[in-house]
Parts: sequence; C-alpha cells; structure tokens
Amino acid sequence: MEIRARRFNIYFGLAVLTLAALLGGGCASPEKKKQEQLAALRVHLEVAPDSSGLCAPVPICRTDPVMVNVLKEPFLFENDVAAARVLPDPDGTFIIGLQLTQHGTWVLENYTASNPGKRFAIFADWGVEGQNHRWLAAPKFKARITDGRLSFSPDLSHEEADELVLGLNNLAIKEGNQEKPKKQKK
Repeated sequence: MEIRARRFNIYFGLAVLTLAALLGGGCASPEKKKQEQLAALRVHLEVAPDSSGLCAPVPICRTDPVMVNVLKEPFLFENDVAAARVLPDPDGTFIIGLQLTQHGTWVLENYTASNPGKRFAIFADWGVEGQNHRWLAAPKFKARITDGRLSFSPDLSHEEADELVLGLNNLAIKEGNQEKPKKQKK
C-alpha cells in the first residue's frame, strides 16, 4: 500500500480560491445587486420634423404607439436627478416623480419657459445590465416648472417602475446628489 501526499490537489485548491478571491469571490447577495443597479433617463424636446438629421420620430406607448418627433440630443440626463419615487395617482394607477438637482431645476425651468405647449419625450434604460430600455412618456407642459419636480405616467408595470426608481436613486447616491440611506438598527 502506497500513501502519497496530495500536494497537487492542495495547491490546485489554493490556486482556485486565490483566483476566486481576485475575481470577486462568488455571487453577490440580492441586496448588494440592488445597491449596484443603476438606471439612465433622458428627456428630449419635441420639435417639428425637418431634414437636418438632428431630430427623429420616436414611439411613445407600446400598446398603441404615438409618434413624437424629438431632438436626438437630450436636455436632461439621469445625473440631473436628485431623487425618484413611485407615487400613487388619484385615478388608481401610479406616476413617477423626479426631484431634480439644482442644475436640472435650472435646465427644466429654462426649457418649460421657452417651450410652452411642447412635449418632452422621456427615455429610460434600467434593470440588470440595462436589459430594459424604451420610451416611457411624452407629457405636454403648459407652464413653467420652477421647483425642479417632474412627474409623469410611465408606460411601465409597477415592478418596472420600482426598478427604474431604484436605479435612479442608486445613481443619485453614487453621483453625490442624494445621501446614502442610513441602515436601521435591529
């Protein structure tokens, strides 16, 4: 009977463990994944169609799309969002409410004052690795918005809206636009 040390297996095991530690050490917890989830949001101005190549028609609403012609370059971005919330609407549905940063507030005030009666098409990219992306809404603004609050009824399920809001708030924390929520003691 021959007994040999199993050095190869031990060394191989140590190499695998070291490699796993260097590459991240396994699966992230669901809570960690939630904290890392980010979202993008772009707000575009409605314009008249032209041949300049600066604008394009976009479909708003999946079930019965309405084409809205918008500038390709957005005027508000996700880093202009300080906080996002899913809010109940009096009609029994929900809306997404955004509180903008100081910069976002100034930009929104400028655009709503300069473009009364125009639509703002809202595009979002959210979910795990941006798996969801689409045009969400095109609200029409009749008056100047000075308080930096933008709300709209999105073409989203409630679950998708929660994911989008989570991603926007995570980004706001990462960008320093919002304080990190304090952990509650048990």
